[in-house]
Amino acid sequence: MIPDGPEANPADSGPAADENAEAEPLSFDELPLPEAVREGLRYAGFSHCTPIQGKVLPLTLAGRDVAGQAQTGTGKTAAFLISLFTRLLENRHPRRPAAPRALVIAPTRELAIQIAKDAELLGHGNGLEVQVVYGGVDYKKQRDNLRQDVDVLVGTPGRLIDYLKQKVYDLRSIEVLVIDEADRMFDMGFIRDLRFLLRRCTPADQRQSLLFSATLSHDVLELAYMFMNDAVNVEVRPEQVTAEGVQHSLYHVGVHEKLAVLIGLLEREGAERTLVFVNMRRTADHLCRTLAVNGYPAEQITGDIDQRKRMKILEQFRDGTLPILVATDVASRGLHIEGVTHVINYDLPLDPEDYVHRVGRTARAGASGMAISLACERYVESLEPIEKLIGFKIEHDFPEESLIVDYTPAPRRPRSRDGRDGRDGRGRSGRGQDGGRGRAREGARGRSRSGPARSSASDQASGPPASAEATKPVANDAAPGEPSAARKKRRRRRRKASPKSEPASGGGPAGNADSGD
Repeated sequence: MIPDGPEANPADSGPAADENAEAEPLSFDELPLPEAVREGLRYAGFSHCTPIQGKVLPLTLAGRDVAGQAQTGTGKTAAFLISLFTRLLENRHPRRPAAPRALVIAPTRELAIQIAKDAELLGHGNGLEVQVVYGGVDYKKQRDNLRQDVDVLVGTPGRLIDYLKQKVYDLRSIEVLVIDEADRMFDMGFIRDLRFLLRRCTPADQRQSLLFSATLSHDVLELAYMFMNDAVNVEVRPEQVTAEGVQHSLYHVGVHEKLAVLIGLLEREGAERTLVFVNMRRTADHLCRTLAVNGYPAEQITGDIDQRKRMKILEQFRDGTLPILVATDVASRGLHIEGVTHVINYDLPLDPEDYVHRVGRTARAGASGMAISLACERYVESLEPIEKLIGFKIEHDFPEESLIVDYTPAPRRPRSRDGRDGRDGRGRSGRGQDGGRGRAREGARGRSRSGPARSSASDQASGPPASAEATKPVANDAAPGEPSAARKKRRRRRRKASPKSEPASGGGPAGNADSGD
């Protein structure tokens, strides 16, 4: 079903700040839509507009450019798809290979995929060809498909620019331009890429431009003024930023207690379909392994997960075979997964708006859900900006004793052949994931267990090595600065001359750097 689909009751989006939201919902039968679009609406089971659709569609069907704002889950996706299909069907032109007539730009792969699925649903039987391009999957296959007939092109900025520079397709036939989640484009640093694409489309007065965003900030409005033709601002502002069906709660915990409380919450609430959000991907990896050994199967969606694996994990979460999904903010926007009962913020987000989008994954289309946050000393400073944005104080408490349960720690990942202790050979070992205890353990044994020994400041100050041999890592059992370190290095070099010895590591202090999230 469409994540922002019109099947949602308008009242489910929260009481609006204007009289239009209180009026009787507009029926699609009252709008001047082509029969092919009506067929798609009937196929999807839609009959009435949500507030944002009721305000946007009369303008877009009249040919106006629109910059629309509404909270997540209120129908923005369906609004621009209905407008787009109507214009293309009414202005029939011969289809040309690699010359799309409509372009939809989305900030993330998951959102682009979701829009393409919704376009196939609402476009049932209308004969328009939809193509989607994004990173992380078969590059050549997408390029070959794009060279064929295409009416609607959906994609992320990076992959769109890549194919455009190779002249795989051109943008000189664009009749409708859609920018979805425009505020997220700015957050993710895509604004230069976005401007690059917009400057190569048809002029603003020769196309219809639609911009949709959860917030119409000054930057977003400036973008609208530069690349749109006298756009009309349409806003549907609820009395509260988050959906009304969400029950918010928060626990103040120490860093060392978070995992115990998380598992206690899963025991108490029942992990039927739970989204757990973290700020860093190494935290996600550590949580998944710990939950698994404690009887809670979980998978992760982070920036370094292969796209095919991401899609497989999301499908398992949708069909209920995977009860717990751990994710960074890559999954907080644009995804519609029905029946998410709980959203747990294991880490409070650094950006207050990310809180709104995280908790928006539950209580969609009139359902109810729970948003539980854990505020530790590392991220508690984010609480005040979050409460200021959402307009109310989150009910908070300290976890009772029954909620802090005993659990089995995750086993340490096996070392790779080069001596490094990390999930991908680059030092991502999840050290310090669970607070002081993990950090203290690593502090006591870090030099002997983290792979190639790190040179101390005194060693670095002694000048460059006499030969290239001296730059090779020392043995794991010889800490830098010990009197016998030089002898152990000489013995190790002699052992390397044997054909049975392992190849030398190409590491060094830089080899263990964690790239972060």
